[in-house]
Amino acid sequence: MIEKKEVDQEYKYGFSDGENSILNTKKGLSVDVIKQISKIKNEPEWMLDIRLKAYEKFLQTPNPDWGADLSNINYDDIIYYTSSTKKMESYWDKVPEQIKKTFEKLGIPEAEAKFLNGVSAQYDSETVYKKLEEELVQKGVIFTNVETAVLKYPKLVKKFFGKLVPYDDNKFAMLNTAVWSGGSFVYVPKNVHLEKPLQAYFRINGISSGQFERTLIIVDEGASVHYVEGCTAPVYSESNLHAAVVECYVHKNAKLKYTTIQNWSKNVLNLVTKRAIVHENANMSWIDGNIGAGINMKYPSSVLAGKYASSDCISIAIASNNVVQDAGAKMIHLAPYTKSRIVSKSVSFNGGDTRYRGLVKMEKDAVHSHSRVECDTLLLDEISRSDTIPLEIIKNKQSFLEHEAKVSNISEEQLFYFMNKGISKDEAEYLIVMGFLEPFSKELPMEYAIELNRLIKLDMEGSVG
Repeated sequence: MIEKKEVDQEYKYGFSDGENSILNTKKGLSVDVIKQISKIKNEPEWMLDIRLKAYEKFLQTPNPDWGADLSNINYDDIIYYTSSTKKMESYWDKVPEQIKKTFEKLGIPEAEAKFLNGVSAQYDSETVYKKLEEELVQKGVIFTNVETAVLKYPKLVKKFFGKLVPYDDNKFAMLNTAVWSGGSFVYVPKNVHLEKPLQAYFRINGISSGQFERTLIIVDEGASVHYVEGCTAPVYSESNLHAAVVECYVHKNAKLKYTTIQNWSKNVLNLVTKRAIVHENANMSWIDGNIGAGINMKYPSSVLAGKYASSDCISIAIASNNVVQDAGAKMIHLAPYTKSRIVSKSVSFNGGDTRYRGLVKMEKDAVHSHSRVECDTLLLDEISRSDTIPLEIIKNKQSFLEHEAKVSNISEEQLFYFMNKGISKDEAEYLIVMGFLEPFSKELPMEYAIELNRLIKLDMEGSVG
């Protein structure tokens, strides 16, 4: 067993479909399991070689000794591959009925119809549904899962896979590289601009199962795209492990906005590596929402490799009881005239634990560069906590860095003002929290902003004051 977690009955997406897999690797990790996953996917030998090298390194590497306590993870008690469908579908009516009902509860078909260019839905280890507007197909846009890309676009995958997050980067990147399944492969050709977002949705259903999707996004010169992902899981007493890897390549004059609304249940351990390389005059934007998961360790990173490259990370972390949000961002300035901004907003209540852990590094050649870091925490009671753990390194004298950190409480004056207007105390606290998080929510498409507000309100009910 991994660590037992308190079952949260208020979590909206905590329903389970029950055991409905048609294929899984049973519990435990070995060379045979990795070969089985590779065989299921009909992979070429070069991908299997990468998997096996990563697994060997994984066995030699201990868990990180910083961040949240991960000592209770039992890697032999996890199912590393689970499939509940025979193939990925492009027509919604062909998706297995039970899976289709799950995603209909999550609002996937509705979101697709309203405002999306394309949508991908992953259930446990496999992508079960993918659709892209025909107009974008004609323009050369690729939006599929990574295993399909390995078979159909091997030159592209070989050029970029594992180059930004190598197989030996960290313990959980090693694990992901060994057992990865599903995820998104996106390629946007030169000067193609997608007006509406692409969406991927990730759902863990099985008990004691892991999800290890691999996402690879390539935005060619002068192109732009907004990629949105959402995540949920049922509530179980046993923990689930989610260890994803994301690699983003933003070429000259290109723009990528990567939005995550993570709403895992508290029995999920979320240990994710996200990294982008940003070339000349390009922009990378991370919009990172962390609401659920019992343990969350995630630090979206941008490597500013070309002059005038820029990146920002706007993140929120919400922690209630039995939740540790150890999150932040990393900005690595390699080239001159580069800019970065980190805005971290965290809210702790009912004994929740939030931590900002960040890195800003300006190398010797990154002259005339600028970075600004803002870390704000709102504590709603006396039993919750928050920590700020920044590391900032400047190796030249022509660059500039600002860091601002603030911890605050809801004041009696604020509550009095609202209640004097006829607003209840609970509603006043909720409005104050949403105002505090406004720099994040204003970056979301309207449908997501509305859902974010509703999720936070549900999470706060009866927990503050």
